[in-house]
Amino acid sequence: MPAVFSSVTRSPFRGRGGPGMSGVAAILLAAGESCRMGPRNKMTLPVAGVPLLRRIASTLVNSEVGEIVAVLGYEEQTARALLAELPLRLVTNERYREGQMTSVHCGLEALREPCKGIMVCLSDQPLLRVEDIDCLVHAFEQQPPGSVLIPAWQGRRGNPVILAHEHRDAILAGGPGLGCRQYIDAHPQLVAWQEMDNDHVVFDLDTPEDYQRLLHRLACAEIASANRAAARR
Repeated sequence: MPAVFSSVTRSPFRGRGGPGMSGVAAILLAAGESCRMGPRNKMTLPVAGVPLLRRIASTLVNSEVGEIVAVLGYEEQTARALLAELPLRLVTNERYREGQMTSVHCGLEALREPCKGIMVCLSDQPLLRVEDIDCLVHAFEQQPPGSVLIPAWQGRRGNPVILAHEHRDAILAGGPGLGCRQYIDAHPQLVAWQEMDNDHVVFDLDTPEDYQRLLHRLACAEIASANRAAARR
């Protein structure tokens, strides 16, 4: 089934590839049902006062990625409201219940601007900062053509991954049964690893317990920040 688009104005060529070529585009996967979180849609959970989905989308908008496509499905109207007025394009995946790769395909098919790489972003990584995204963009730009960049922290594989645009057609041709990880693992010679200086790329929200750990971590960080500010007075 073809993707369904909504028109959203976005400033062109925000990436680092120069006029007519944004260095890295981004696909934000936000179609899943988040069943393990319980009755509440985790995209609506507040993180430092901002709903999770909008927080992550805003991080991408303020980073050095170029075109951004958000793929929606479950509770689509809620997601649209959360993303209102952000400069990105929204795509509806009518087949989201068939698995995450159907959303990846929707996103790949929706990309319109030329790019060198495609960042595949999960929508449940609340700690990702603009600096983390830009670090990955810069690292990808240093790799040879055809590379796949994977972030890591202390030996743990993380997200988001950046694939060279050359892999788009092969992934689409493989159908929804060919997962990104399966495709990447079949081409280990193309993989470059980027060791990060924090755990943001491996921290995600799947369960209510994950969310409670996040709230505790943010509260501790706020207390530490307040103590540092007080010490400087």
